[in-house]
Amino acid sequence: MKNDIRTPSAVERLKEIIRDVPDFPKKGIVFKDITPLLADHAAFSETVRLLADNYKGRGITKVMGIEARGFILAAPVALALGAGMVPVRKKGKLPYRTISASYSLEYGEDTLHVHEDAVGRGEKVLVLDDVLATGGTAGAVCSLAEKLGGKVESVAVLIELGFLDGRKKLAGRDVFSLIKY
Repeated sequence: MKNDIRTPSAVERLKEIIRDVPDFPKKGIVFKDITPLLADHAAFSETVRLLADNYKGRGITKVMGIEARGFILAAPVALALGAGMVPVRKKGKLPYRTISASYSLEYGEDTLHVHEDAVGRGEKVLVLDDVLATGGTAGAVCSLAEKLGGKVESVAVLIELGFLDGRKKLAGRDVFSLIKY
């Protein structure tokens, strides 16, 4: 990874804006709600800048955004990088032929889909989501990109919940998180 573009003051400002929602989506989970950050123009702009700056000059051609908050971050990051944005969605949400990958997450199981022509052979892919928890979601998206012939350059997240050890499922991959809890 190139020089760390995060500064303590920038990260602390962003952390202050993110709110904790206890017992969502189920009892015992503290949900990191980024909607206040998205509603704050300066904070949202800084988030996109910090994420995109980490990947400038790395030849990213596709940014795969994971439903649903990952879309919000992936689209402006893709624009900043001059790359295409690929939505990765839940079953039944994409209109064209898809491939899928199933995975476990911290409170259940799910399956993700992507259009079968979303990533071309050899394209450099950035997988982007709002949170890295157990690593199952990001790992599934990496497998989708690779099934399509893409090369996963990195996994990037706004928030990493380090106590859930999600990096273990992504062993051997470049992982960048802006904020760590």
